[in-house]
Amino acid sequence: MIIRLGQGSEAAKNQVIGMRGKRDEATGRVSPKGDQRCSKALPPLLKQIEFYFNTLPRSSDAYFFIHDLKAGIIVLSENWVADFEMPGRVVNDMDAVWMPRLHPDDRAKFSKAWQEAMEQGLTDEIDIELRARDRSDRYVWLRRRSVLLRDAHGKPYFSAGIMVRLEQINRADTVTGLLNRTQFERAVKEALNEFRRTGVAGAILLLGLDNFKIVNETYNRSFGNRVLRSAADQITNILPEGVMLYKLDGDEFGVVLRGASAETAGEIFKAIQICMSRQQFIDGKMYFCTVSGGTVIYPQGGREYLALHKRAEAALDLAKRDGKNRNVVFTREQYNRWMRVLAMRDTIKTSVENSCEGFSLFYQPQVSASSQRLIGAEALLRWKNPQGAMVSPMEFVPVLEETKMILPLGKWIIEEALKTCKKWREYVPDFHISINVSYAQIKDVTFFPFVFETIDALGLPPDAVTLELTESMIVSDWTFLHQRFNEFREKGVRIAMDDFGTGYSSLAYLKKLPCDIVKLDREFVRHILENDFDRQLVEYTVTLCHRMGIEVCIEGVEETEVYNIVTKECRADYIQGYLFGRPASETDFVRQYMESEAADERA
Repeated sequence: MIIRLGQGSEAAKNQVIGMRGKRDEATGRVSPKGDQRCSKALPPLLKQIEFYFNTLPRSSDAYFFIHDLKAGIIVLSENWVADFEMPGRVVNDMDAVWMPRLHPDDRAKFSKAWQEAMEQGLTDEIDIELRARDRSDRYVWLRRRSVLLRDAHGKPYFSAGIMVRLEQINRADTVTGLLNRTQFERAVKEALNEFRRTGVAGAILLLGLDNFKIVNETYNRSFGNRVLRSAADQITNILPEGVMLYKLDGDEFGVVLRGASAETAGEIFKAIQICMSRQQFIDGKMYFCTVSGGTVIYPQGGREYLALHKRAEAALDLAKRDGKNRNVVFTREQYNRWMRVLAMRDTIKTSVENSCEGFSLFYQPQVSASSQRLIGAEALLRWKNPQGAMVSPMEFVPVLEETKMILPLGKWIIEEALKTCKKWREYVPDFHISINVSYAQIKDVTFFPFVFETIDALGLPPDAVTLELTESMIVSDWTFLHQRFNEFREKGVRIAMDDFGTGYSSLAYLKKLPCDIVKLDREFVRHILENDFDRQLVEYTVTLCHRMGIEVCIEGVEETEVYNIVTKECRADYIQGYLFGRPASETDFVRQYMESEAADERA
């Protein structure tokens, strides 16, 4: 095949012998027009080996070709035609249809290799790696190997070869030993073909390890690989007989559930969730990696692999954004929400870069449990998009963390909250401010000095500031966190563990991480009026914390009866909940709480 780069014209394209035929609905491949075998107009040399050429591709996923160089005719295997949308199996000007599909950076390399073989006779074997656009318009890496036969005068007259996707050379993942993404794609396509034949629907379940990136950063990739292998073994043991687990990209796994409903997929996920929702050890090192899931049901969610996989990815992404350790089933509404989140990224980046435009802080009061006196507030981040609509923190906070915008915005939050605290101490001299911080901020080497530079610049006492870190964000890096928490506490800043009790090893946190305040999640008091067990659980937790020198703030208190129980019986230290106030803007907070507090002081 002599490459002539200038001949990709419409006239050349019309020289194709085998014209495009129909796409097979079951396989997704294009069959040449008319007979699926080679044309009867083949030259004698190609005609002699036609039977063998048509048989060989049935035993392999590779792409094959044979080329009569003197006649200028090339014959392609059917999968080549289908996967790269070639106009037919038999072509007499391959340049016109193949060269445009090659990556621009690889065309010259491809041309040079053939010219050296054909014109200079430097080799009879050609082995080259290149990229070509497949039918999904995605460039894929290929390895193309071929051999030339020469006549008595040394002129090449025949060529045959094979082309494989590099991703298909190794079908198994080298870390976990599971079949890889390519084999997952094949399994999904086989399941779709089965549906077309039998009408049996099913589900695709994608699984992603939560906080795996933190585990990698805490230890190293070698440890992370062992976590992946452990997760693969545990999940495999949970799956029903005959159901296979596939290793996809990063920390993701895939499962094909033929004949399964959304309910069945949910039950399987729940079993996996329970298995993974516990502290685990490798070589004495503890880590937590819960699992999130994204489920799509076929054919409702799609009838082609690419559509199904994209929608399952969207569902998995939403599961992680909604708090992790959960499964989201794809719906059109969920997908539209995911698309809005993707569009939100650029908008948020622009907002942060424009001096945090659109962001503001609201404040929820915290009161002394015994006296109901205002003693502080938690600063809560809010954001209005450019259209003026308030966006839920559940939507924009994960975007901030994913894009690392939480780092510059986090410093803005510190500055604004501490400035407000400084002003409000004129009303309440011992007023303190609580600020939520992310794991990424704690890891940032500039965060620690920035906090104290800001405190010093405003002339605040360090104990006026409490940094809150959500328990679910603390996964494994005990040594670092212990050191960093102690550094803050030694300088007077208090540390609070937020949402305590929603994780899976709360007592281990209390033992390993130094903190000043534990904030009991609202789930603890939700049914405290009707459930004696919940009341005793709160009471025992408060007692345990007090014995360890830790104060307790109970969140979610909305009723007087609940307040009476958590103060008189459980002896909590602080209360935060709608009973004493909802989050309010700085202006509204002053009007509702500060002015009345000042009036009470004067009285």
